[in-house]
Amino acid sequence: MYASQKILLLGSGELGKEVVIEAQRLGVETVAVDRYEGAPAMQVAHRSYVIDMLDKQALREVVEREKPDLIVPEIEAIATAELLKLEEEGYRVIPTARAARLTMDREGIRRLAAETLGLPTAGYRFADTYEQFAEAAKEMGFPCVVKPLMSSSGKGQSVCRSEADLERCWTIAMEGGRVQQTRVIVEEFITFESEITLLTVRSVSGTAFCPPIGHIQRDGDYIESWQPHEMTAGQLEEAQRIARAITDELGGAGIFGVELFLAKDKVYFSEVSPRPHDTGLVTLVSQNLSEFALHVRAILGYPIPEIENVAPGASRPLKADRELDGYRIGGIGDALSVPYTQVRVFGKPVTKPGRRMAVALSTGATVAEARERATKALERLSVQEG
Repeated sequence: MYASQKILLLGSGELGKEVVIEAQRLGVETVAVDRYEGAPAMQVAHRSYVIDMLDKQALREVVEREKPDLIVPEIEAIATAELLKLEEEGYRVIPTARAARLTMDREGIRRLAAETLGLPTAGYRFADTYEQFAEAAKEMGFPCVVKPLMSSSGKGQSVCRSEADLERCWTIAMEGGRVQQTRVIVEEFITFESEITLLTVRSVSGTAFCPPIGHIQRDGDYIESWQPHEMTAGQLEEAQRIARAITDELGGAGIFGVELFLAKDKVYFSEVSPRPHDTGLVTLVSQNLSEFALHVRAILGYPIPEIENVAPGASRPLKADRELDGYRIGGIGDALSVPYTQVRVFGKPVTKPGRRMAVALSTGATVAEARERATKALERLSVQEG
């Protein structure tokens, strides 16, 4: 019988689904875990479990039952204190349990970046109550950006433009957080020209960078990404310096999604995810090795001799506008009639307003052409009652 390595994936969304597929291509046994049945990665994994991943006992029971070679977090909302204990007992957490803990909440990673490493970031304050939040916002000045300490896909973020917005922004942050806590971060509003994701890979081959990915966010969630994003040589050098500094500090192997703001004369660190990034879905068509293939190679200890942008690419996610128990994705054939276009349907069991259900991926001779094609394909897709 073939003796394969085993990966336990904590979080089984659309990004985890691609990780599982890439792992299985290299003969790896895969186990998917999430808080709901029928999550995308569960549909392709060898086995799956449904647990509350903030429940340390439930998490430990799955780990001890499966005894994986690698524990691979795909989301932030995990009992990271238990991951630290499991790592001490000999389990390997990707990239490290410390990295999972620090990046679980925005306070840990922001303090590390700004206060320990001295990286350029927006000014910030933390607040535990509405009163503290209101005071922090006034000190920071309007407009300012409000975020819960922990959320996924940008949920709970908003721009507070005046005192009249305070209650609205507080409510958005409270409803968008992944755990029940009231602590928020209030950030200085930076006037930037663009924002990028610099996918950074740590492997046995050293540290490597994917070509920068430009993206547009709305309400804290991405609505479009493209690769490569045009940058000056100086901006790229500074972006890589920042990305290397934060990922060297976090350590371990795998891919990191380092988010940065590009201002006219400065590059600012924003956030980092120690796993594949949603804006990096574009790499499924734009690179010789997608971010998922890179992640799996790196965590398995395999070399990564080259990363190449084989064609300008763009991605446009399809989001649901209402809640449906039974649904289907309409217009797939029409979308696929757009030249050099692919569609990925995630297969989530139910829809919710704003939930990503599929993505259109296109390439072109230029980034502009790729973006135009992806937009055209997205316009032909729809979430319909099933």
